Parts: sequence; C-alpha cells; structure tokens
Amino acid sequence: MNEALGWLLGLKNVKSIDEIDPSLAAPWAAQGTFWVVFGLTALLVAALVFYLKFQHRGSPGARLALGLSRGLLLALLLLTLADPVLRVTLTDVKPPLLYLVFDGTDSMAIQDEYPEDQQAALARATQWQRPEGSANQNPSRMDYLHAFLTKPQNNLLTRLADDRRFRVESFLFDGNTTSQLRKLEPKPGGGDTPDPKHIAGQLTAKGQVTALGAVLNDMAQQFGAGNLGAVVMFSDFAQNSGLAPVGGQDGASGSPAAKINVPIYAVGLGATEAIDLAVDLQTDPKMKRAERTSVLVKLRQSGLQDRPTTVTLTARKLSGGYGESAAAEVLIGQKTVPLTTNLETVDFPFTPDDAGRFEFVAEVEPLDGEIVTENNRATREVNIIDDYLRLMYVAYEPSWEWRFVKEVFHRDKLIGMDGFRTYLASSDPQVRESNVLFLPTLTPKRSDFFANDVIFLDDLPQAAINDRFCEMVREFVSQFGGGLVVIGGPRFGPGELYGTPLADMLPVVLDPDARLRDERPFRAQLTAHAARYPFMQLGDNDVENTKAWNNLRLLPWYQSVARLHDQSYALAEHPTDTCQDGKTRQPLIAIRQFGAGEVVYLGFNETWRLRRLYGEQYYRRFWSQLIYRLGMSHALGAEKRFVVRTDRQQYRVEEKVTLTVEAYDENFEPLAAEDMPKSALSAEITIPGSGGTADQVRELAVPLLRQGVFEAQVPVYSDGEYSIRVRDPIANGFREVRFDVTGLSAERRSGVRNARLQEELAVETQGRTYDLTTADRLADDLQLQALTEHYTRNHPLWSTPLWFLALVGLMLGEWFSRKMIHLQ
Repeated sequence: MNEALGWLLGLKNVKSIDEIDPSLAAPWAAQGTFWVVFGLTALLVAALVFYLKFQHRGSPGARLALGLSRGLLLALLLLTLADPVLRVTLTDVKPPLLYLVFDGTDSMAIQDEYPEDQQAALARATQWQRPEGSANQNPSRMDYLHAFLTKPQNNLLTRLADDRRFRVESFLFDGNTTSQLRKLEPKPGGGDTPDPKHIAGQLTAKGQVTALGAVLNDMAQQFGAGNLGAVVMFSDFAQNSGLAPVGGQDGASGSPAAKINVPIYAVGLGATEAIDLAVDLQTDPKMKRAERTSVLVKLRQSGLQDRPTTVTLTARKLSGGYGESAAAEVLIGQKTVPLTTNLETVDFPFTPDDAGRFEFVAEVEPLDGEIVTENNRATREVNIIDDYLRLMYVAYEPSWEWRFVKEVFHRDKLIGMDGFRTYLASSDPQVRESNVLFLPTLTPKRSDFFANDVIFLDDLPQAAINDRFCEMVREFVSQFGGGLVVIGGPRFGPGELYGTPLADMLPVVLDPDARLRDERPFRAQLTAHAARYPFMQLGDNDVENTKAWNNLRLLPWYQSVARLHDQSYALAEHPTDTCQDGKTRQPLIAIRQFGAGEVVYLGFNETWRLRRLYGEQYYRRFWSQLIYRLGMSHALGAEKRFVVRTDRQQYRVEEKVTLTVEAYDENFEPLAAEDMPKSALSAEITIPGSGGTADQVRELAVPLLRQGVFEAQVPVYSDGEYSIRVRDPIANGFREVRFDVTGLSAERRSGVRNARLQEELAVETQGRTYDLTTADRLADDLQLQALTEHYTRNHPLWSTPLWFLALVGLMLGEWFSRKMIHLQ
C-alpha cells in the first residue's frame, strides 16, 4: 500500500508515509487563500450551470455528473497554477554505497618472490598469464590485481556490480606527499555500473607515499559518504606517512578507521615474508662538540638467518659557520655483524670534533635474494653544537622552583653555568650588577636579548614588566622561534599578565578576576594529548610514567583561568574543577604554537615535588626534555640572526626545493630589500655532475618574501647531493645548506605486505581480511543492511503520476460520457 501510494506521489523506495500536509507554493495563492477557494467554487458552479442549463441531452443525473467532472478538471488546472505541494514526512529505503579502494602507490610495482606453491595458487586465483614475448620476470602486485579484476570467470567486480543490495563506487589513492582519493570512471561514456576492464585500465602505481589515515579521512569527505555501508580496500597496507589509520591518539574511537564507522574488508597484496634487510638509525637528538655519545644502528632481517653483513656508519656536514664549507663524508665506523636474530643492534661510539648540522648515514650492502634494497640505507639529521643553550629566568623573588631549576640546568651539559641567567625583580640592584648569575636589566640590548633560546616567566606582578619587554618576548617567540615557559605562582598568578601584550600568546585565556584555588588538594591528571610530547613522558613505559607523575602526590593549589585557548592542547588538567563553560577541565599544563615558536603554561610552580623519593631523575627529565624541545628547534644563540634552511632534507627528481633565509642585522632588525644591491640575497647552487662530468655552480637570487624572510623555489632535475651557499651581507660570509635528490621513493623501504596493519584495520572496523586467493569469498561475506532514512520534503504535487492520472481521467471520462449521450 505504501509503495503504491509512494508511486502515485512520485516517491521512490518508500517504506512508509508518516504524514502528508498539502499547501500552495505560488505567492499569489499562498497570500490569497480566499480567492483560490472563490475561484474553485466559481469554476465548479460555472461547469454545473453549463451542463444543467445549456445542455439538454441526457438525463439530469448524467448532466450533473458531467458538470462535476468538468468543474473538477477546471479546478485542477487552477490549482496547477497555484503550484500545489505536499509536505511529506516519510521513511525511505536506499541501498548503501560500497567503496572499492585501490592502492596506486609505487610499492604496488614490487615484484614479489613467492614459493612455487603460493605462486601457483595466485596464478589460479587471478587467472594471470604471462604476456607473450615478455621477459621471464615475476609479475608485480599491480599485475596480479589487474588480472584478478579482469578475469573472465567468477569475476568479483562483476558479481558486486550485479548485486542490487548496494551501489558500487571505485577509487584509487596516490600522491607525492600524502595520499588522496581519485574517483574512477565506472565505464566509458558514463554510467553507474562498473566495467571491470575499464576500472583496471585506470589503475596506476605512481604514488610516492602510503598515508592510509589520510585516505580514510578523505573517504568521509566524499559526496554521499553518509550512505556508505562498507569499504573494500585492495592494498599492501605499507603505511609510511601521515596519521596512523588505527588506534588514534584518543584511543580507537578517535582513529580515522573508526570515524568512518563502516566495516573495512581488507584484501592484501604482496608477500608477507621476504628476504629483506632493513636499516634503522637512532642518535641522541642533541649532541655537543667533544662530548662522547653513541649512535645505534638497528638491523631488521627476514629470511637471512645467520648470514653476516657489514654495517658502515658515516657522517657529513650539511651546514656550518661563516667561511666553512660542508665537509666531506667522514667514516665513523664499520662492523661485520652476524644476523643471528630478527633484530640486531650495533653500537658505534662517537665523539664529535666539529659543530654544525650533520647527516648520519648507516648502510649495508645488498644481500643475495633481496627484492627491495632501498631500505638498506638510513639517514638522520643531527645538530651538533659547540655553544650552549641560553636560558633567561624572570621572576619576582626566589622560589623552590627557581632554586631547583637553576641547579638542574647548571649541571646540564648543553646549558651549564654559562647558559643560565636570571632576573629577579626584588633583588638588590648591586647584586644584579656584581653577580654574573643575575641580569642587570630586564631589557638588555636586542643582540643580547635575542641570543637567548628559552625564556622563563615565573610568578611576578604586572608592575615588574614593561611594554618593551613584552614586545621583545612576542618577537622572540613569533619570529625567531624562541621558547617561552609561563609559570603561575601562588603570590601573584598569571592574571597579572591580563591586558599585556603577553596575554594573547598564552595557551590559556586569562580571567582578571581569577584567584588561587586551594579549597582541597588534588592529583593532576594527564590528558590523551600528553602522549604526543616527550617532556610529558617521564618513564620508559606507561607504568613508570604513571609512577613518576604520581610522585607529585596531592597538589595543594593551582591558578585558575577562563578557558583553554582554541589553538592549544591541555597536557595535564584538574580532575574535577572546570572552566567558565562548566564543561572543560581547568588546564594545569598546556602548550601552544605561537608563530615560529612555542609557549608552555604551568598553572602551578610545584614540579619540584617530582624530586621526592627518586631525587632528580624525573624532575631533570621533565625540564631537560622541555628545554630541548623549545630550545633545540631553532638556531641557537646569535646564529638566529642569519638562518638558511630548506623545507626538506631529501627530494625526488623534478620536485622543487624551497629555500628560506631568515636574515637580520647586527641589532636583530629585519633586513629589507633596500639593504641589498639587487633587492635580493645572492647565493650559488652546486649541481652534482653525472656520468663523470664535473659539478656545476650557478648563481641564484633569493628575493624578499616579507620583512626579514627571503625565499626561492629551485627545481631539481637530476639526482645527487646538492649544496646552496647564501651570502650574509652583514658578516660578508656564506652560510651553506646541503640536501639530497633521489629517484627513489619511500614506497621501496619495505618489501613485504603489512599484514599486521591489514588485520588491525579489519578488526577495529569489524570487517574481514583476505588475499587474492580468498577474495572471491568476499561477495558472499558482504551483509549490508539497506539504509532507512526519515525525512521531510516539499514535493510538487502537479508533477506526480497522481496529478497526471487525475487530469487525464477527468478529461477522458468527460469525453467518453459525452459520446455515450451523443453530446457534441
């Protein structure tokens, strides 16, 4: 009944009609209901008068029926002009969408080595046949997929397309820096039913990264994704870029796979085991010249048990000081290692004898049987300093936090006695002048102030700071990438910064009326975001980390704020107290990016309590890692005046290198175009030679992008090691940066399918896993429910079959009746 009524009203796939409310949409009719009724009545009366008074053939009853028929016909025509609409509340049933997603990255071109039985099984399942005249090479993963999609018997794609329980749409993902979905054309010339050969003909293997998290996020943005019922993904699942697709930072419920909220049927391509040797390199993120350290090389092998291999570790300087060129490659060590376990760790002791930006390279020679050799080499960039981190600690008076932080940094090899300086507003001016630990003024000359790397702002009144200091701090963080740590103390609190230029830099929004909260002791709680920041990880595992933070015990107080800033992350929060919105917990530790630098906020100055039971172990770890994050992320000390960098360390052939120079004068004022002869910085690029030819040196101009920042984009057309030297017009010297250009992609770092990720995707979304030998079962396993939607729509009544049938029925009925009684 509902289907018949839905058809009459022009509604498809209607399960039930819950409510019908007719109305007139034409403005003249909607505003003049009386005249519409009057017109309908007049037409009906006119038709009756016509038949009863002016027509004499037929009985009065027949003429009355003809008059009513003519009147209703005229009334329907008038109503058609009034644009009648039905406001229909109904339940609709639609078949869900089934996305077929194909991997279009370079790893799909890998030619796997299979045992004979597996290779025979794949050949049977895909019906793959070697092309005539082709070399005796193994088929690639894409070759097998192409054969599977186009096989003449038991074709999965044909079965899915013919299944009326769902609608099929096909996509390919590829891309150079991230993965993006591209919708595939179903068949030549248009149409909705996919043609297997046409779909297979659009598949390529050109993508340079596999970012499955981005792919899943992109699915949610596709048109009609709200009707998505399931995803079938054909891939080797070799995730190597971007957000992880499963197990997000807020737990599984926050992962991209969970957010699409449909099952993923994961069809794996590629061998799960292969003869392979992969190299990984781990270095200390911070190194100091003449300080002994260790570089760890990790070897992961499969199928190479008890085979020996030789590991070579080298380093080369990428950039240095004025007048220095990047040095030649230096051999750190070479060791022969037997591969007795799946993971071997090789330790290379290293004492840097130079400072600058270095690239460490660990590599092994390819072994017999390896199908992927690109992962036999690993690189890591490290900044080795000959200087020290400079910290400026500003407070009103000494506190326990000030005392213990000073002791920790005095013993730190990257800071030391020379790196920590303090300004105490309450201290005796004579002490500030005579004691080298103290700064005599809050606002020294710009060259000294901007040589700092991290600034601490502890508990102090607003009267102790001035506008010049605030503006210099803003410039220090936003333009020079410096770090700022703001600590709320019990005496004054962060509310003293309200209304100053520093207020809108903070990770929190201040409340001028806020007060110290000390009603009841509490235990700080870490948020899910804390796991992303190393300085919040005080232990080597979750158990130890919890133990370390519990060492704070119950905190007696904290400083409250209005709310967390929209661009910030809370890393620790109060267990019960909320902000002004009544929902968000009060932030205790928060972080925010501000321009080129970062700002960290602490709502209490009680971290010294971490020293209980365990001494400085956790206290030092917290502050050292925080300072390394804030201080080592940019050029150190006075080197911030002229910084040359590229946007990446490694590029592909035909990509563009973005060269950026941050340039300031002796007083850290930004260089302008008029300060240079040609309104641009002069530079030279060294292009590596090929085939025995010498390197080429070409001049390069770096134009002004904005105040203090110069930028140029340089295309690279051949592989090798490049260098760019930029002249500093103030020091009249060169700063050099080096980078590599390669024709290889990240897709060749792993030669096997990531079966673990494939399984995790299926388990987290309640889907299933297959390979090409079992994928034919997929069509039978798909159990998708039709989508039921409840919605209200305004449906034009005059365009429905009901309206057409009424008009035609009245016209034909009147005509037939007139013929029966012989009316002309």
